[in-house]
Amino acid sequence: MTTQDAIARIQGNGFIAALDQSGGSTPKALKAYGIEEGAWGSEEEMFELIHNMRTRIIVNPKFDERVCGAILFERTMNSEIDGMPTAKYLSEVKNIVPFLKVDEGLKDEENGVQLMKEMKGLTERLASANSHGIFGTKMRSVINDANAQGIAAIVDQQFDVGNTIIAAGLMPILEPEVNIKSATKAECEALLRDAILTHLDQLGDDKQIMLKLSLPDEANFYRDLITHPRVLRVVALSGGYSTEEANEKLAANNGMTASFSRALVQDLRADQSDEEFTATLDSAIQGIYEASIT
Repeated sequence: MTTQDAIARIQGNGFIAALDQSGGSTPKALKAYGIEEGAWGSEEEMFELIHNMRTRIIVNPKFDERVCGAILFERTMNSEIDGMPTAKYLSEVKNIVPFLKVDEGLKDEENGVQLMKEMKGLTERLASANSHGIFGTKMRSVINDANAQGIAAIVDQQFDVGNTIIAAGLMPILEPEVNIKSATKAECEALLRDAILTHLDQLGDDKQIMLKLSLPDEANFYRDLITHPRVLRVVALSGGYSTEEANEKLAANNGMTASFSRALVQDLRADQSDEEFTATLDSAIQGIYEASIT
């Protein structure tokens, strides 16, 4: 898949599947899938179980053109599906654009936000991503309160690292997540939007980014970001909403597509038959797809 092919896929219809649970969130993801923590004896066995889950999703015939991209955890990128590197399988077999999660977790909260930890291995990770044919990256930080200083620091950090990723020839997805349980969620969104717009207006004409944002309280609140020439695409995270609620909110935001994780897999179970699993996955994908093309 060429860069132009990947851009066309991302700009077209379809949504991005977030399959990037890391070490800390893997036990919770496996439990939701019906595999309890005692089912593995080592971290390696735990990661093998989550890779089997992701593989079952990716190879399924219903994981199809309705999905335009998939975000991978680094261990998933370094693993194989049907004898092929995962990213190569996605791009060559499925025509799905591969992305890589590159952050290394969150710092403790300060000024109402959680910045990303220092990414000491970023240079090597970006080189590995390029060698695997990855198109872009994703990195997450969290906003819990409408603190202008904290939100400015979040956006500064996201764009600083984003420029490093652009320089490596990759497309960065900046993800400054607003906690959907925040008592000041709407105020957070206003501060975040304005801070992002300021940075976008300072971005060189030869640069583009993507944004992954929590679904806003006000429909079409991020319209100016969606239409900005420095933004390839704005995608939404489900952020803890149920699939039904996330789809309802997403459908009200024109031009925004999904990048759901829990809302995609919430009804999938390890003990489902192949027929049950396929039907459940198909239903989830179709609902998210329909909400994404408004």
